[in-house]
Amino acid sequence: MALTFTLDPAVTPDLRDGLLDLWADVTNAGGAVAFTAPVTREDIRPELVRSLARFAQGHSRLLVGLDDDGRVAATAFLTFNSHRLMGHWLWLYTVMVHPKHQGLGYGRDLLAAAADAARGIDGIDAIRLGCRGGLGLERFYTSCGYREVGRVPGAIRVAPDDHRDDVTMLLTLR
Repeated sequence: MALTFTLDPAVTPDLRDGLLDLWADVTNAGGAVAFTAPVTREDIRPELVRSLARFAQGHSRLLVGLDDDGRVAATAFLTFNSHRLMGHWLWLYTVMVHPKHQGLGYGRDLLAAAADAARGIDGIDAIRLGCRGGLGLERFYTSCGYREVGRVPGAIRVAPDDHRDDVTMLLTLR
């Protein structure tokens, strides 16, 4: 089974609910996507609404991967820079693959689809993303062609006694 990726799909109630389910399931499985477990869909809803508003306003692009049953299995937001000197690269945010699909190569497929989408946007030369240290994400992104370009030790507080590095990764497209 392979995922079917769509850039800028219509945001229907089913898609919105699928994104909420994905985000909650990824977070509750230990994923580092802006929250810490345990979360509910209602905890995530305000952040998803903000992300979808940026998408609707043209500040970002939405990439969604659907499984063979048509369920949301992966997603990422490609977000443009508003600074006039940084418009040649974009951010990749909220990169997620559903836990039941992890280990099947779908993360690599998602990153490849995001890179293809970014290459199709005039003037974009690179993708940056941030990840939470301590989970091995840097190794995964490096294996997909990204390189570490920055690290702020202890910048992410996931609990009062648990600080993680904020790691910036870069993929050059051209």
